[in-house]
Amino acid sequence: MDEYSGKNVVVTGGGSGIGLAIARFLAGGGARVAITGRSQEPLDAAREQLGEGAVAFRGDVSSLSDLDALADRVKTELGTIDALFVNAGITALTPFESTTEAMYDELFATNVKGAFFTVQKLAPLLSTGAGVVLTTSVAGTVGMLDTSVYAAGKAALRSMARSFSRELLPRQIRVNAISPGPIDTGVLERIMTREAAEEFKAERVADNPMRRFGTLDEIATAAAFLAFDATYTAGVELAVDGGVTQL
Repeated sequence: MDEYSGKNVVVTGGGSGIGLAIARFLAGGGARVAITGRSQEPLDAAREQLGEGAVAFRGDVSSLSDLDALADRVKTELGTIDALFVNAGITALTPFESTTEAMYDELFATNVKGAFFTVQKLAPLLSTGAGVVLTTSVAGTVGMLDTSVYAAGKAALRSMARSFSRELLPRQIRVNAISPGPIDTGVLERIMTREAAEEFKAERVADNPMRRFGTLDEIATAAAFLAFDATYTAGVELAVDGGVTQL
């Protein structure tokens, strides 16, 4: 399959999870893919999966100097960008009563500031007709326990999809957002105990109209659609959540 042959793609947070799934889907379609992440080991492993045409850049999206370096390296390696997936982010439970200023600042620095400046720094490299896709979350739409800071950040990204579209549409660049519902990426086991993760998953399945978790491939397919095929769509948030926020 060469559907994306000749296309240059950047995926932030592409070393694992949703970002890696998007990168893998597009690389499989012939795209030249650049991924970013904060940790070298998962980046190296991801690059091996993606094949010889892929490049990986280590950096932290909350650091503007890292984003400047990323823009320089992308310009050197790829030249222009046909699709930008602003996916880098962190997840943490923040119970209302015990959330600290440091926890709040860390989440917003990566999930909100990092997303804003990723688009700002890479926008000059976006080609005419390019697509930008921000990764939001159902947490930004529905109230969930212990996620108020994370959810607020994702709601901010949903707003950015609209405002960035207004800013970039004169260059025929579309900006949209994809809102994943329950997707088993392994992140739950990293932020809570195994028992708590299993209980949380069971609750999400019970509440979901489709009675299941979504797959990484389902998210990747939808993200690629927004970036390349939805040519008359701008500023939307596409829910890929089994209907949980819609039904």
